[in-house]
Amino acid sequence: MTQEQLPGASNALTMGILSIVLTIFCCGPFGAIFSFIGLSSAKSAEKLHMQEPNRYTGYENAKTGRLLSYIGLGLAIILLVLTIIYFGVIIAILSTGDWDAINR
Repeated sequence: MTQEQLPGASNALTMGILSIVLTIFCCGPFGAIFSFIGLSSAKSAEKLHMQEPNRYTGYENAKTGRLLSYIGLGLAIILLVLTIIYFGVIIAILSTGDWDAINR
């Protein structure tokens, strides 16, 4: 009996890699979007594998894609929090009118 490639597993792996790369080098929201797509693909691939485990190969790609998608999502959340803090500090300095704090 020949085994088929697990549908969606390579897609989950690709989206997981893209989520990390886009979060680090481009911007966080694109990485988060690809992360959610990767998590969805990994979930559907794992569901297919659990239904018929002897029919499909490539389950490791789905697991790795899920892990990379979680890492990309975590990086996107960290980048979002740092951006909020950054703009919060700028707004706080501008609203207080304490221009000497900028020169210190």
